[in-house]
Amino acid sequence: MQLGKLTVVLCCVWVVTIFYGEMFAFWVPSSSCSWPQLLPATTSKVTHDVGDHVKVAVITDPQLMDHTSLALAPKSLALEIAQFYTDLYMRRSFLTSILPSKPDIILFLGDYFDGGPHLSDEEWQNSLSRFRHIFGLNHRGRFSDIPKYYISGNHDTGYSATLSRNPKVLDRYEKEFGSRNYHFTVGEVEFIAVDSQTLDGRKEGNLTSTTWDFVKNVSSDVAAKTRVLLTHIPLYRPDWTPCGSRRSSPIINQRVSHASDQEVTYQNYLTEETSRLLLDLINPVLVLSGHDHDQCTVTHQTRRGHIKEHTLGTISWQQGNLYPSFMLLSATKNLILSNTSENVVSTRLCFLPMQTHIYIWYASLFILTVLALLLWPTHGLSVGGRYIGWLGSMWKAFISSDLFRGAGKEKDEEDENCEYEMVWDAEGSMHLVKKVLIKSNAVSSTDSESMARGNAVLRPVAKKNISQEASVSLEMNNADTHMEEGGMSVSQALLNSANNDSRMSSYSKPNPTGNNSATNRERKRTTARITFGGKTPSGKRQLAERDFPLDMNASEAMPMPLQTHSATLKQPSPTYSPASRVFTEEWTHSLQPFLK
Repeated sequence: MQLGKLTVVLCCVWVVTIFYGEMFAFWVPSSSCSWPQLLPATTSKVTHDVGDHVKVAVITDPQLMDHTSLALAPKSLALEIAQFYTDLYMRRSFLTSILPSKPDIILFLGDYFDGGPHLSDEEWQNSLSRFRHIFGLNHRGRFSDIPKYYISGNHDTGYSATLSRNPKVLDRYEKEFGSRNYHFTVGEVEFIAVDSQTLDGRKEGNLTSTTWDFVKNVSSDVAAKTRVLLTHIPLYRPDWTPCGSRRSSPIINQRVSHASDQEVTYQNYLTEETSRLLLDLINPVLVLSGHDHDQCTVTHQTRRGHIKEHTLGTISWQQGNLYPSFMLLSATKNLILSNTSENVVSTRLCFLPMQTHIYIWYASLFILTVLALLLWPTHGLSVGGRYIGWLGSMWKAFISSDLFRGAGKEKDEEDENCEYEMVWDAEGSMHLVKKVLIKSNAVSSTDSESMARGNAVLRPVAKKNISQEASVSLEMNNADTHMEEGGMSVSQALLNSANNDSRMSSYSKPNPTGNNSATNRERKRTTARITFGGKTPSGKRQLAERDFPLDMNASEAMPMPLQTHSATLKQPSPTYSPASRVFTEEWTHSLQPFLK
């Protein structure tokens, strides 16, 4: 019966988990991330009304996985599994999170394939078919009439060094996606798309000169319309330039590599000279870029003023960013005389579900389910709390790891110094006593005093914000009497101050009455002095000490019973002397002023 109830509960948990991870998580962005509103323009000829703007959805770096991504054999099972789950995530994001926002235009900022320049024609066509399927380009429905614009990325055509050596890569790209340098108008805003991979190439090269000719041509009527610059590779910024609070990965600094013929083989940002010339010629109010796979917002200073650049993060969960995203952009339909970005274009960054966390939760829940089904028949309800706590510990370990946060949290120093010891009391009940692993020096006796003086060991108090426990152990060594260990644990619920300490000294003296008869057991007089310190409610420190006489039979001496408040495990009761009971009762009575 209990196993049946457990099965029903686990099934319900799995249904809720799957519903959230596969459906509800993708509905959240469309309902929580709305289109940004334009600020009113005091110099506009027509005032803004609701709906007086064009809605543009911006996507970048899907970078569809292929055999160049993970160094896996083409059409291998591992590669097909990775491709399936990566493509599935992006398709759900596009159909469930982006399209329900009803964009008027969809803009892609490059890097559609991962190994684009290095793929054969057959592999490239296969990746193109996947791209069309993911983003609904093959779909003949209500979204098929949405205009879509593309700019090339380095993973689509390569840098200038690749293009100069392999022109067929450029031909097949332009056949499917159109020209690499072009401009189009959205409302009253002109978008300038530039092939950034060729801007820093060899000046005498045909590809580089073609791109710069296009830039100079569109700059001739720079004052005609408000402009937005589109470039896959971000503009130059000094090393370690902050990217804003929404960036999750470390800052990437500039790196440029050239071949022997001065063509570019790799670069993180455009050069400073190229960036400055682009901004001066085009004079945009906003720059949109990709390539970095993570969010970054910077402001460029030009001779005409400040220009903001938004670098978008990837839409894929397999490209090094745990927080995939897309952007919603509103462009005005009205003629604006003021050339400022706030009343012409407005942007909003929207985050997609964290697929890595969803899969980790699936794996954790699967392990918990298997353990619960295997251990429930023998352990009952206790297994639930035990493994739920384990699951929580595993989750905390993950979110504090380098994978998630980049740095681990420091462990609680006090928790590292604590351990739990099982102790049985006089009634045979087992208790867990919390003890601190800080070494304290025992009071050593000289050889001449070893027969008459014992050793007192001090264990410091484990100080906690919520609960504290004081642990005291006593070891007394005599010629005929030996008390191995005794301890007392006091709960913080009974203590009045957060800073209590205890220290104990003990000494023993020979019985002055002389030798006992042969028929009686040999006895010694032992006295223990206990000193306790604490603070009164007014904050004054108070000390109290008391001597306890012990008449113990050497052959009957046993560890003192531990006085605690709970019992969970029964063991045979140990034998102890009546003197030990008297000592414990008197000791407890003397501590009452401190335990109230």
